[in-house]
Amino acid sequence: MRQEHPDTRQHILNTGEAIISGKGFSAVGLSEILAKAGVPKGSFYYYFDSKEQFGEALLDAYFLDYLRRLEALLKADGSSARERLMRYWLRWIEVQGQESPTQQCLVVKLSAEVSDLSEPMRQALRRGTDAILARLSACMAEGIADGSLPAQLDPESTSQALYQYWLGASLLAKVRRDLTAFALAIKTTQTWLGSDCANP
Repeated sequence: MRQEHPDTRQHILNTGEAIISGKGFSAVGLSEILAKAGVPKGSFYYYFDSKEQFGEALLDAYFLDYLRRLEALLKADGSSARERLMRYWLRWIEVQGQESPTQQCLVVKLSAEVSDLSEPMRQALRRGTDAILARLSACMAEGIADGSLPAQLDPESTSQALYQYWLGASLLAKVRRDLTAFALAIKTTQTWLGSDCANP
């Protein structure tokens, strides 16, 4: 007996994300997603024209949720901007360090795989990562203003360099199956951001 879901489209996306986070995009067929979701193929094609369009929608939904969580970590709460940025990187280790593949970052999981296969999915990845970089850069600008980050820091280039660094660390952590890359990433991040002058 099929279970009814108030938002079938979102239910398909949530189910697909859980499976694709573990196996990748190409290795997962629609039949596997629909069987796990407990919805008929007709329901899928009511919301999505193709697997590629589903993949694009999946990434858009993923980034929307990611940016909500990022905003919660970076919003002003009485702590310095540097402290909030470090909270983000520590949360990165907490999530990416988990053994469960369903908790992994879709940017890490799918970027290399789908960027050459699907232009719409590549564009979704570009939009999402650009939005992440913009928010990190804005927080760094706040850090310069509140004195917790060095005045000579360039927010845009530093946010991009650190994000790239952490994506690379995530890939190495997957290859090595340990957290040594993250330990170096945290140390490097702390060095690049300097000491928190606002909270000596």
